[in-house]
Amino acid sequence: MTLTKAHIVEKLFAHNIFTKGESAHIIETLFEIVKQTLEEGDDVLISGFGKFTVNEKNQRRGRNPQTGEPLTLPPRRVVTFKCSGILREKINQVEEEKPKMPSGRRR
Repeated sequence: MTLTKAHIVEKLFAHNIFTKGESAHIIETLFEIVKQTLEEGDDVLISGFGKFTVNEKNQRRGRNPQTGEPLTLPPRRVVTFKCSGILREKINQVEEEKPKMPSGRRR
């Protein structure tokens, strides 16, 4: 299941600390701060979770997939995420606890 902003608000509200409206306002404000910081080109580091970084991509050659016509893609900025070692360990612990499927079969 994909975790959405609405799910995050519900989970915060479930802790019975804030009202649903306050929870939504907190989450909206948090994401707005993260977006503004990234727009300014600064990194966002959340200890124990990971780091969001803005990287510059150079102009490059490409092609239109429908026509095959070559074109030039303009330079752009992209956001990358690198998870922390703590998060990586937790993710891998979960993977180790899952029962293994017999080879040749997938879930």
